[in-house]
Order: sequence, then C-alpha cells, then structure tokens
Amino acid sequence: MHATLPYRFEFDKNEVQNIVECNRQHGFAVVKGMLPEGMVEMLKAEVRRVLEPIVQASGVITHTHTHFIELSPVYASMLTYEPYMRIARALNDDEPITLNRSAAIYKQAGCGPMAWHTDWGPLEHPYDTNAVLNNSGASSMWFYLNGIDDVRGGLAIIPDSHTEDWEAPEGFAFTDWNKSFYKKNAAPAPHVRMDDVPGAMPVVAEPGDMIVFAERTYHGVYPHRGTETRLSCGMSFRKQSYKPGTVWPLPESAKQFIDFCPPEIKPLVDGYIGMGGDWRSVPR
Repeated sequence: MHATLPYRFEFDKNEVQNIVECNRQHGFAVVKGMLPEGMVEMLKAEVRRVLEPIVQASGVITHTHTHFIELSPVYASMLTYEPYMRIARALNDDEPITLNRSAAIYKQAGCGPMAWHTDWGPLEHPYDTNAVLNNSGASSMWFYLNGIDDVRGGLAIIPDSHTEDWEAPEGFAFTDWNKSFYKKNAAPAPHVRMDDVPGAMPVVAEPGDMIVFAERTYHGVYPHRGTETRLSCGMSFRKQSYKPGTVWPLPESAKQFIDFCPPEIKPLVDGYIGMGGDWRSVPR
C-alpha cells in the first residue's frame, strides 16, 4: 500500500531537480523506472553470482556484501549510465564526485526484520569505516531488484528524519549516539517493529525503481514474509572535496578494481578508498 503524504515523492528519472529537492527536504525520494528490465535481470544475476555461494557455504539466509562493485563489472557499468549519473551528480550539487561505497544484499524469504537505525555516525574515537563513509554527505541510491513492500522484506523510513535536530518519535527515546531509538518503557535496544512508529511509512517500489535516501534518514526493514529471495544493490557518491583524513590502507580488491576501470570511469574512482573491514580510528 502506498503511503499518503502531502507532497510528491515519486518521480520520473528525468525530473532530476525534483528528486534532489525532495531528498534534501524530506530525506528520501523514489525514482520510477530508473532501470530497463534487461539491466534489472543482469543485476539480479550478478547479486546471485557473487553472494549466493557465500550464503550457501555459511548456511545463513541473508548476507550483505560491502564492496559489491569491486566484484561486479555489470554493476560497475552503472558508472557510465548517464540517466543514473546525472542524478548522482545533482545529489552532490554538480560538483566533482567520487565513488563512496557500494553494497549488495541477498535476503531469503523468512528473514527477520532489521531494526530502526540511521547510517550516519559521529566521528568520535574510536570510529569505524562506516562512520567515515557515512559522514561524507552522501545519499544512498538503492535498487530492490524484485520490488519491495511491507510484505517482501521492504524498507520502512521516517520522512523528514534526516536533520541534525530531529527528535525521536513520540513515545520513543534515542539509543547511544542517536543511532536508533526504543520505546521509553522498554529496554534501550534498537526498536525492531516497523508498524508502531509514529510518522513511519513503508516504501513501495517496482524492480526498476531507485530509492534515494539521505545518510541521516532513519530506516528499518520489514520481516520478509514473501516467497522470493530479495536481491538488492546500492551505491553512493561523495564530493571530491570531502577529505576523510587518515584512514585504512587501500584494500587489494579496491586496487584491482581501480586498475581495471576503463578511462571513462577513472575520474569517478579518483579518491575511492574501498572498505576498511575491522579498522578503527585511534586518537593522535
């Protein structure tokens, strides 16, 4: 069921400025028909190719790959898809950008919910890889390749929750660092229900749609009560002017990815730092 809001949040891929403004004002936007059907099927095959062996070997029912683009030439080709990159540039004020991060998720039916959280985290020691990459002002650009809703392990978000002064929903209090929230009469653990949070809404999207949301926007995931494995992938870009300071050594997989990028992609990986695994900052 589509949420009813007093403003538009679904846009055609050519309504670039409207997409940017909605994300800026409300913390999210849905871009309808971003990808053609053939590209959707290719990306689904890539998520299966890279993640399915990991899932089968480990015996889990869901897995998140945190540098998917480095292993998927098909996904890397998105960096040359102009309708997509036009939005990526506009989300960054049309300044020079670099690839910030990428991920893919394989989630089988029966998987439980993901608790409410914000991707943003403070750069206060000791901070981790996620804090560095999610402090860059980037916005996530996600494809849920099977389509999503509140039955099929879909995304729940809280519109307008992306500002620094946003207060926890009525009846809730923040956990440490405002990373999540919990009911005031419950233990201070991240809240896992999606349907009892004031102001929250399910995101409904078709396979070729793209969901954009700001790094501070609070979101969670419904339990997967559908029948089909949910396949998704996303990436974000940051302004080249963002300087993360001292970070982890460039991983070998990131080096290889950069080396094999064709000339037309090279400017977009200038400054790409990959993922730092268990890296933690230390005070100077």
